[in-house]
Amino acid sequence: MRTLWIFPGQGGQRPGMLNDLPQDLKHKVKDLTGIELTDDEVTYKDSIQIQLSILALQLYNIRQLQEIDEQPDVVAGHSLGVFGAAVAAGVLSEEDAIKIVFLRSTKMKEAYPVGYGMGAIVGLTRKEVTTLVKQVNVPDVYVSNQNSELQTALSGSLEGINKVLDLARENGAQKALILKVPNPSHSPLMQSAADALQEAFAQVKLQRPNCTYLTNYNGHAVHTVDEVKKDMINNLIYPVYWDTMMSVASELGIDTAIEVMPGHAFTKLIHTKFPDLRNITMSEMGIDDTEFLLKKWRKIND
Repeated sequence: MRTLWIFPGQGGQRPGMLNDLPQDLKHKVKDLTGIELTDDEVTYKDSIQIQLSILALQLYNIRQLQEIDEQPDVVAGHSLGVFGAAVAAGVLSEEDAIKIVFLRSTKMKEAYPVGYGMGAIVGLTRKEVTTLVKQVNVPDVYVSNQNSELQTALSGSLEGINKVLDLARENGAQKALILKVPNPSHSPLMQSAADALQEAFAQVKLQRPNCTYLTNYNGHAVHTVDEVKKDMINNLIYPVYWDTMMSVASELGIDTAIEVMPGHAFTKLIHTKFPDLRNITMSEMGIDDTEFLLKKWRKIND
């Protein structure tokens, strides 16, 4: 059995998702950043709270999986999720991940505090979405993440994104909506944040990955510290090619995927693309049931 651990980014956060988070992780976040995780609707409008909360939740899930002697064969993080993926791969420590994500979220918020964000269009190809962006002729709107063949994200000014979304609806899109991401992530607008990460990572000790890591910026499988580091620093300025990442995972012989918290969006995407793949979504299943299923599937494979 070959397992893929999936780490979502922003968008799946919800009040109460940290109810079971261990106190030591909450204290660790506060000690390292000065931020107290409050886990409510108001604070989840703030990029710093969102990113630190999701990271903390994913660090907890990693601990849970490791406690039942699970290790990934492949890891894939979407945007913010690259830091959880790097921890799971043994590249980055919990402490450094928290400090880096705090810096990342702070710089993102400073760069574009209001009026910017992300949108998503379902039902049109990337080429069609690119044509619509050119038609509106508005500055600061970029074609961004490719989550599936017919699901493309936009980044930039909310004014411009809304104009593209209106055009998308007129041209037959199944869905066209603003995402719960308060920054123009995965666009050239995030260069200043990437520069800050470049400087910070010069002081971070990284370890060679103990499994395959799939990069955001081109979807490739990598096994070196430098490649993982490059992805963590620069993924804010490039689109996430998630569809390519999942195709590569399939080529690597993955037969089981575990999506850590929060949410289940990527389980749905991967099930649509690869319906025979076995899936576990930790937002919907406790660690005991997760352990039971993984052991059961291993016995079947053996």
